[in-house]
Amino acid sequence: MAKKPAEQVVETASEVVSKSGGAAEKIVKGNAHALTESSNASRAAIQELTKAYQELASKNAKNLTAAMEALAAVKSPTEFMELQQRLIKEGVAAAVSDSKHIAQLTTAVFTAAFEPVKKQIESVQKTPRT
Repeated sequence: MAKKPAEQVVETASEVVSKSGGAAEKIVKGNAHALTESSNASRAAIQELTKAYQELASKNAKNLTAAMEALAAVKSPTEFMELQQRLIKEGVAAAVSDSKHIAQLTTAVFTAAFEPVKKQIESVQKTPRT
């Protein structure tokens, strides 16, 4: 027996709602998974940056101690001026290098941390609409 038009509309609507619900569930699960991965990556990124800053602080403390000892050991004003100029040049070069390293590390770790969310967004954008 043939279905009545109203029955066909209800059945079609039910199928659409069912498919939409399944797609929404898949997207929500994907979002939760991406956020979990991103959270874990962010935690690792913060730990990596913290370690880099700790190493930098330790290195700078050692360099400062060595510089103070070297300045204390000078025998003449000329030697003091030459040493001071050398220390300033080395300090500026180290600061530039350290800043560059920290900036690159920051970019790399946060790019990695947000990669799961980016992939999920791209996945959702590619999902066919019903």
